Amino acid sequence: MELSSNYALPLPEDPIIVGFGGVGVDILAAVPSFPIPDSKIRTTHLKVQGGGNTGNALTSAARLGLKPRIISKVANDTQGRAVLEELKADGVDTSYFVVSKEGNSPFTYIIVDSQMNTRTCIHTAGYPSMVPEDLRQINLLSALNGARVAYFDGRMHESALAIAEEAFRQKISILIDAERPREGLNDLLTFADYVVCSEKFPQAWTEASSIPRALVSIMLRLPGLKFVIATLGKDGCIMLEKCVDEGHQLEEMDVDSSFESLTQRRDDSIAIPTCIASSLTRFRADGIGSISGRLYFGTAEKIPSSELIDTTGAGDAFIGAVLYAICAKLPPEKMLPFASYVAAANCRALGARSGLPYRTDPLLASFTQ
Repeated sequence: MELSSNYALPLPEDPIIVGFGGVGVDILAAVPSFPIPDSKIRTTHLKVQGGGNTGNALTSAARLGLKPRIISKVANDTQGRAVLEELKADGVDTSYFVVSKEGNSPFTYIIVDSQMNTRTCIHTAGYPSMVPEDLRQINLLSALNGARVAYFDGRMHESALAIAEEAFRQKISILIDAERPREGLNDLLTFADYVVCSEKFPQAWTEASSIPRALVSIMLRLPGLKFVIATLGKDGCIMLEKCVDEGHQLEEMDVDSSFESLTQRRDDSIAIPTCIASSLTRFRADGIGSISGRLYFGTAEKIPSSELIDTTGAGDAFIGAVLYAICAKLPPEKMLPFASYVAAANCRALGARSGLPYRTDPLLASFTQ
């Protein structure tokens, strides 16, 4: 397929999204190998850049053409002012930020190990933290006005819950980034329409013996959920989508066996992300329950080692693309490869935002058309 040089992703009819959670500054130090204790080493590269799950995910969404608004809190310090300036430059609406006259904005030291392709984060939380009283009701209503999706990364749970309750009342779809179990996350998840979680979260939250079984458990514990995705790093992702069986007699299958069957259909000769889907099935997890839906296995892009720079923010980039896909009404078969491509692009540069693609990237076309 020949792509026009002026190609751009189509703008969804409802492009406004709202995000609440962590923003801050990342100080990234790339080193040849992880330092041993009580040693001195030199960096190979150094970058200071905006970070935080919410800041990264909504920057990803903004570059893809959405119109994000962020509700969060920073201090009136050098880091806080830099956070706001960088987000504004990427088209993110920062008018709903709370700016504290005193205290400190969040920041994170990140050690990027070039030998093992890992990153280690040392986070300093912002102070004072955001509380529900920081956000006036009139500002909250304004922030949510016209929004298609509200995103939460699970931080500052009291404020997150207050915002989620209002979004739920307004029938705004809610996506939760479940990176790890956090205080107040269980209450927040009850409002979720969509959950995107890290590889470790499903089993940690459900105590199930496998990720596919855990996804069934999550779906049963959260009856309002439409889909749940677990990202698996270089191994891709797995998604369970709830479907109404409309009284049809569906084949019942063990969910672990079903997922194994999907992975065996993967074509390892294909480097770009792909998606393999099951038919509508009644998935069974013995000792947990069963649910009707479709199971999807999304492969990750095979990035040559010479091009793999930094995995910081890959999950946030993925979620930003999922937010776009929800607004653009992309089916899962397109959404998962699209999101995996965006995440892979971000891994080709240092930091959580340097490699995020823009909607004018012609390679995005093959995943959305």
